[in-house]
Amino acid sequence: MTSPSNTTTALKEGDKAPEFTLPAFPQGNVSLSEFHGKKNVILAFYPKDDTPGCTKEMCSFSEDLPKFEDANTVIFGVSCDHVDSHEKFAGKYSLKQTLLADKDGEVGKKFGTMLEGKSNSARMLFVIDKQGTVNKIINGMPSNEELLTLVKDLK
Repeated sequence: MTSPSNTTTALKEGDKAPEFTLPAFPQGNVSLSEFHGKKNVILAFYPKDDTPGCTKEMCSFSEDLPKFEDANTVIFGVSCDHVDSHEKFAGKYSLKQTLLADKDGEVGKKFGTMLEGKSNSARMLFVIDKQGTVNKIINGMPSNEELLTLVKDLK
């Protein structure tokens, strides 16, 4: 796997998560600030809609979405695909979580996920607590059980 570019911000656990607002599927825009003081957030950056690994990851999240909701946590899939692509992807696989369109990779740059010389993101997850702090950064695709354990331990 290609490593994230040195031109992106390198977030560390314990840092405040960068604020953002992105177009979302199924509708509207999502801002990270909407969840401050209310819910934990998992941002799951992934390379591309409707590819094998990304499909597996997003379908897994969708299947366990009620468990994350019970843990007071929202999950957002984030890629550089457009909202139209997200709509087709979500429809094809009956995805239930919101997908965010980081078309220009600006949010990916803030989180340090953009691949060097590429126009897509590395597969990285950020567990953000209700205070907006990055609690955990995970490269790759952890199990939902691991993520649920992490969010259940958050205050």
